[in-house]
Amino acid sequence: MFSKKIILLMKKHLTILSLFALISFISCGQSSDRTKSTEMEKKSTVKLESPDYVWDGKKIEKSDEEWKKILTADQYYVTREQGTDRAFNNEFWDNHEDGIYYCVCCGMPLMDSKHKFESGTGWPSFYQPINEKNIAVSTDMEIGYERDEVHCARCGAHLGHVFNDAPDQPTGLRYCMDSSCFIFKKR
Repeated sequence: MFSKKIILLMKKHLTILSLFALISFISCGQSSDRTKSTEMEKKSTVKLESPDYVWDGKKIEKSDEEWKKILTADQYYVTREQGTDRAFNNEFWDNHEDGIYYCVCCGMPLMDSKHKFESGTGWPSFYQPINEKNIAVSTDMEIGYERDEVHCARCGAHLGHVFNDAPDQPTGLRYCMDSSCFIFKKR
């Protein structure tokens, strides 16, 4: 009888933990809903560099207020506050057009559609950047374990994360990027 009480208690705790884990999983990495009707979509006025541009080492620094003036709320959240677009509900996760992905903050070329692949994650995934010098990688412990966070080398915009979990790709890497950090220009 004593063991049945323990088993029932364990089942109750497992159920509660399972529900908590499910709720956490569903909400993990989701940006909060923003009503775009209250904010006119800002058209980026950033100058796009040529697709073969390699970062020259000169950083672009702006205050939060300056970034807020040129970025939409979602773009600011992702690029300046290290936010995340919603999976399968972002502009470029299913984009199959030929072109270049530029930094929404500074116009530097970051990714080429030639390196894009279907990862099944709901975010645009690439196996390499357009040029290694155009990105920076740092350690991110935001969700309790170590990940490699990818930034624009010139302006520091958060772009997403890189994972070593794509063995079927030429580099074995998956650059899991946020659509909000990009301007896409067709070739």
